Amino acid sequence: MRTGDLLTIGEAAILLRFSRRRVLDLCARGLLPYVSIGSQRRVRRADVEALIHPVLSREELEQLWLHQAIAARLTAHPAAVLATAEINIRRLRRLHHGGSAWEWLDRWEVLLAGEPAAVLDALTSPAQYAVRLRAASPFAGVLSERERRAVLDALAESRHDQARPLPLARLERVMRAV
Repeated sequence: MRTGDLLTIGEAAILLRFSRRRVLDLCARGLLPYVSIGSQRRVRRADVEALIHPVLSREELEQLWLHQAIAARLTAHPAAVLATAEINIRRLRRLHHGGSAWEWLDRWEVLLAGEPAAVLDALTSPAQYAVRLRAASPFAGVLSERERRAVLDALAESRHDQARPLPLARLERVMRAV
């Protein structure tokens, strides 16, 4: 990853129109992936831009946020999370005999057997390949229902915070048109 692809927390806050504290909170909750460089945190420009201009459907955006929380859990408890994923892959293979689901399960198996950075990237990247991979996610059960609800509530709150008030003149024009 090039250094130019990384933003400081302050730069991310400016782009997101959030406070630095809010951006740090998103990082701490695992909803905005970051890397530590010395004592400072950096976030990928692509992750920030995905929050600003989501090109993902609502369902894909929810999956991204949930998988970012799973990525945080993976960094804290890698053995337990990977074991859960491997058990789920075996279970999914028994349920789905062949078909397109097998292709994605094969890809997950390769990722899980490889470098942890590749798994984290698949969990947190807004790229289309990662979106399709997350659609066949083997990480069911990693988050509790309460944790899932907290992540989805945070997503809803972030989308609400990004909503901009309608200028009064435009509101009046819209009301006249209705």
